[in-house]
Amino acid sequence: MDMIQSIRNVLVPIHRQGYPFIAGFFVASILLGFLWEPLFWLGLVLTLWCAYFFRDPERVTPQAEHLAVSPADGKVSLVGHVLPPAELALGDEPMLRISIFMNVFDCHVNRAPVRGRILRMAYKEGQFANAELDKASEVNERSSLVIDSPKGEVGVVQIAGAVARRIVPFVSAGEHLETGQRFGLIRFGSRLDIYLPEGFQPRVSEGQTARAGETVIAEHGAGLSGWAFRRD
Repeated sequence: MDMIQSIRNVLVPIHRQGYPFIAGFFVASILLGFLWEPLFWLGLVLTLWCAYFFRDPERVTPQAEHLAVSPADGKVSLVGHVLPPAELALGDEPMLRISIFMNVFDCHVNRAPVRGRILRMAYKEGQFANAELDKASEVNERSSLVIDSPKGEVGVVQIAGAVARRIVPFVSAGEHLETGQRFGLIRFGSRLDIYLPEGFQPRVSEGQTARAGETVIAEHGAGLSGWAFRRD
């Protein structure tokens, strides 16, 4: 535990979900080091990477009700109007979808894009295809929630990827979320889709970098259409 605390002091803060993995990597490094010393140093590098992966930094979140912020750190991979997944029960009309792809070096703690009550949650088993592919929204394993926000129902989908094998929720249906509040985590590398109701306009472009809880990805209302907000 001293090793975990030392890493935590250097890379503050680390989410508690990462403690068993960090400890496991470190113990494995020691055992491998008895077999061959260079393996210890390789294991130590992987231990530090694991601690970095589970970092959980504080964020400064815009609280305006007409704004939606990124639910994840990563690259904006898709922006467009598509039919939402059936399990969200958001109707059969296309909605604005913004997708954020997280690689294994991004922070994987996910945050609420808007404030409101969680109306429903759903989990769907599936494949583990590359999360950057458009089809991942339909075929990959995923966990979804719908937030009843002041501007309408917003869907958020955590999608497992080729490496990610575990979606960890922190919340339950019926709970209230504030914008930027942590609601889950995915291990290790994956994607977040957000489905926004009519009236929202995208404020990011494909290829742009987003920060969970800080980057404004969409705005409700047409008053400021035509500009893009970015905070890397």
